[in-house]
Amino acid sequence: MDFRFFDPSIPVSVTKGHLPHWDQEGATYFITWRTADSIPKDVWTRWRWQRSRWLRENGIDPEDADWRKQVEALPEERHRDFRSFSRALERELDSCHGACPLRIPECAAIVAGALHYFDADRYLLGDYAIMPNHVHVLVGGIPRDQMLQQVESWKHWSASRINRHLGRRGRFWQDESCDHLVRSEAAFHKLRSYIAGNPVKLRPGEFVHWVRP
Repeated sequence: MDFRFFDPSIPVSVTKGHLPHWDQEGATYFITWRTADSIPKDVWTRWRWQRSRWLRENGIDPEDADWRKQVEALPEERHRDFRSFSRALERELDSCHGACPLRIPECAAIVAGALHYFDADRYLLGDYAIMPNHVHVLVGGIPRDQMLQQVESWKHWSASRINRHLGRRGRFWQDESCDHLVRSEAAFHKLRSYIAGNPVKLRPGEFVHWVRP
């Protein structure tokens, strides 16, 4: 099992409303998910409105089921421009909105345990960072359908145990998550650097950063 990258000569399958949106069997993904209160509602609403406006300005209907496929077909310059929306969302997450329960070491350890549980069995776990209100992870070597199930399993398993630890109930994770199909080895190393740099403003003990040996 190893990390494989996007090959344009191999067919790509597309899913909507789940992770990942773009897939090649056994490919590698950069995945982010966040706690339910990590982004203020007005910020989230404005971000979605700005993204929808950008899509329409580029001839893409955001209500179209395959709008992501249409974004991928845009010229490289336009595609890079669209990625600015993901970066803007990541900056909001780094502002540490919400209760930030993953700052608690025991809660972060629950997420880490979920990520490692089937490593090298069902998937190959890459570098990850568990931040106070979100998680970044690189993962590969797993077929699409199993990937969809695994991400939901990580979230469901960790949410139930963190809620139990905190003595609370209700939704812990935001339903939607973000994914990015890793297109090259260079992109892979760039994402590893991004993960490593994500916690730089935090104090030791407020995050978990793990590096694949």
